[in-house]
Amino acid sequence: MKKDEPPLDFPDTLEGFEYAFNEKGQLRHIKTGEPFVFNYREDLHRWNQKRYEALGEIITKYVYDLLEKDCNLKKIFIPVDATESEPKSFIFMSEDALTNPQKLMVLIHGSGVVRAGQWARKLIINEDLDSGTQIPFIKRAMDEGYGVIVLNPNENCIEVEKPKTHVQSSSDSSDEPVEKRERKDKVSKETKKRRDFYEKYRNPQREKEMMQLYIRENGSPEEHTVYVWDHFIAKSAAENVFFVAHSYGGLAFVELMIQREADVKSKVTAVALTDSVHNVWHQEAGKTIREWMRENCCNWVSSSEPLDTSVESMLPDCPRVSAGKDSP
Repeated sequence: MKKDEPPLDFPDTLEGFEYAFNEKGQLRHIKTGEPFVFNYREDLHRWNQKRYEALGEIITKYVYDLLEKDCNLKKIFIPVDATESEPKSFIFMSEDALTNPQKLMVLIHGSGVVRAGQWARKLIINEDLDSGTQIPFIKRAMDEGYGVIVLNPNENCIEVEKPKTHVQSSSDSSDEPVEKRERKDKVSKETKKRRDFYEKYRNPQREKEMMQLYIRENGSPEEHTVYVWDHFIAKSAAENVFFVAHSYGGLAFVELMIQREADVKSKVTAVALTDSVHNVWHQEAGKTIREWMRENCCNWVSSSEPLDTSVESMLPDCPRVSAGKDSP
């Protein structure tokens, strides 16, 4: 028999979940010291998943906070000319990101639930902050004199509750005889009653219906990357720009090259890809782009081979070498 699902009402702070990051950056239970437990309630996978997602949203905000307070980055809202009322996204930049004359580091994460400053939510929760966030990259880059820009390519829209639509009953708008209208209304009510009963069983806690409002010129990772290039990276003073792009971030970089080839070639010195999912054939990258990538890009991929061992590739783009581990 199906268990009654507890309310989908979760804390909005780490303390509320009774978790905290210790001095090693590991997420641990405040009382027991144990790592995060996904199956908090047996046989309630949906509830456990919603709990995990709620914790993930808190961690996203926690990492944003670290970017500002621990890495001293500034949050910059986009579009740059956004009105007060329109949906907005944001990126993070070091104080000298646009003025550093020597070098600039640009970080792009992959697809999914991750946001600016993260590589993998799963690693943050199950391993530690150093494994799952971009913070070690940011700190090292800044220590070595780089300006830094952290993209936020998955923040493409905001969600708002869908407005309820009033359905006019047949009795309000029909010229049918009263008895016929009453029969139709009765059938309609019975149908709704059966549907609501089924829905209550299938989805015991019907969640609010949401709608997405897309952010202008930032409605996809590819759009976002081009937008940040046009409004920030291209205007930076740095003589040498370096990219680190993970997974779908690699695809977004290739798309940037396709749309801004000459500009990218004149400003970007090298690109470090990690498990990039780009495809020069499917993305229709031209010969000159493929040649540039062979000289200026390298893709570190999951492999059991030792670090930096060459890994065979079927695509004629950039070299692929082992990241020195089987999974990202």
